Amino acid sequence: MGTLLKTTSQIKMNFALRHIFRLTLLLAFFAAKTCLAAEIFTNPIISGFYPDPSICSVGEDYYLVNSSFEYFPGVPIFHIRDLVHWEQLGHVLTRKSQLNLDHMYSSGGIFAPVLRWHDGTFYMITTVVGGAAGGGNSYVTATNAAGPWSDPVWLDKDGIDPSLFFDDDGKVYYTRQVDGEHGYSGQQLLNLKTGKLEGERKELWRGTGGVWPEGPHLYKINGKYYLMISEGGTSYNHSLTIARSDSPWGPFEADPANPILTHRTLPENPFQALGHGDLVQTPAGWWITFLGFRPQGGQFEHLGRETFLAPVTWSNGWPVINGGKPIPATLPAPELPAYPWTAEPARDEFDSTNLPLRWIYIRNPVEQNYSLTERPGWLRLHGSAVTLNDQDTPTFVGHRQTDLNCRVSTRLDFQPQSTNEEAGLTLRGNDHNHFDIVVQLHDGKRQVGLRKILDGKLSEPVQFHEIAVKHKQAIGFKGQFY
Repeated sequence: MGTLLKTTSQIKMNFALRHIFRLTLLLAFFAAKTCLAAEIFTNPIISGFYPDPSICSVGEDYYLVNSSFEYFPGVPIFHIRDLVHWEQLGHVLTRKSQLNLDHMYSSGGIFAPVLRWHDGTFYMITTVVGGAAGGGNSYVTATNAAGPWSDPVWLDKDGIDPSLFFDDDGKVYYTRQVDGEHGYSGQQLLNLKTGKLEGERKELWRGTGGVWPEGPHLYKINGKYYLMISEGGTSYNHSLTIARSDSPWGPFEADPANPILTHRTLPENPFQALGHGDLVQTPAGWWITFLGFRPQGGQFEHLGRETFLAPVTWSNGWPVINGGKPIPATLPAPELPAYPWTAEPARDEFDSTNLPLRWIYIRNPVEQNYSLTERPGWLRLHGSAVTLNDQDTPTFVGHRQTDLNCRVSTRLDFQPQSTNEEAGLTLRGNDHNHFDIVVQLHDGKRQVGLRKILDGKLSEPVQFHEIAVKHKQAIGFKGQFY
């Protein structure tokens, strides 16, 4: 859910939640799953709209990033010690100079970031799809995962899902998906000193025949080079496949057991669309993070694509995920010291000068429309003419829905002066699909209404109810949203 305004108002949130379709997000407070007595963990390990996970290790610490699409700040980044309990450090892309989302279409923006650490520096490489500048592939760097991160080094506009691999001899390989639905993994060398690509792009592998062979990651394990990709698209046919070679340039031979991860033949399994994974080695063995979603009431994935975890073993030089079995809701936890973080509170009092890290905006915010200091203890929002239906930047702040069942409410102080002013809560999928609880003038009185926008149209007449004469009003959603 989010809060939207077309004039000035103040809010207090009991906890927010927001609706998400497959590539978008909902607002709800972030709550990582906890492991039971450090023996069991529950999937997904990061629930809600946290797709396309990429992970890297730095000593005993692990860091993970996710896609963020049209939302700002971009690329949430998490820290972990035991692979189960995650703490959000912040976001990688926090300035408009790093991420310009002006008029970005819904589900455009940041695709499939990859996080790597090399020689004391973090590298995050990603694709911006769409936008006024036409998007492209770039990377940013930082010596601290919490930032600040550099401005982007732009590489090209050729393909999507870029990844970096740092070889033992100092060479850096830049791999990405090229040519779309029936494309391939292409690769060049990257000169980190100049920030330029070198040599001609070489085709590595087209996968096993599935559409959208994307999300390539190159690894070197026991002297062999492994290329892992996703195939089948990011919905119910999603899968992970892998190939190996004696050279980073190939030729690559496919694992005869491919796909190494999929639930596409298990329609009754509660986890679907598994894929887009990233391997990591730990003292507790090899593990893989990957995305999946949890359909509800048919094929409705309103929480979006979430972050999952599973163990990896090796057989005849090939990775085997969870012993080759489907991914269950609970698994034995990694044999690492448990390191739980303090859970975020369910209620936000807005008593700080900064919003908690889970709060995000639709595209780049108009900063003067938000204040935590004009009225201490409240979030003041200044409305604009931009609505939730517009491919623009409304006055909106929200966070992901992370639970299938939840209750959301806010305390709202708002006195509309004309019929074109409104404020309230929204359960947002994208610009064309959202449910709104709005306070506005209706028939000359301050009333609260429920508005349903589906496929860009009002799906039924707005249901209005007169508000009793109070200065402040509590409004909210309750139930299961899909």
